[in-house]
Amino acid sequence: MNLMPFLLFEGDCADAMRFYQSCLDGDLEIVLLRDTPMKDQAPEHLHDKVAYSRLTSGLVDISATDWQHQTRTPRQGNTIGLYLTSDSFGELEAAFGKLAVGADPDLLDELRDMPFGAYGHLCDRFGVNWFFRGEPAP
Repeated sequence: MNLMPFLLFEGDCADAMRFYQSCLDGDLEIVLLRDTPMKDQAPEHLHDKVAYSRLTSGLVDISATDWQHQTRTPRQGNTIGLYLTSDSFGELEAAFGKLAVGADPDLLDELRDMPFGAYGHLCDRFGVNWFFRGEPAP
């Protein structure tokens, strides 16, 4: 498994990640929602938002996105989280299950298959946001 910081922005993710790249060098990947299979499931006003971004430079590895959740509001504390990735769905599922114990049920997105692989999110009992991504379920 890999663990990295995960940042959520309110529409300026691409600008922020380009700034971080100018400060830290490295390779930057930016994928807009309109360029993914998820665009058909999202309102048109979100299509120009960043669906996924990643900056890698040496030991630096930062992932980010623009805020896209329709029923939750960004506020200080919920725009920074941890991003856990794995090539093993079973490993990811086990970690999700353990971290979900006592998690806020209103901030829980069960681990499930999406067009880009397995995805899940939870806010653990200590208020830390965890995002999960990996291989689809077997």
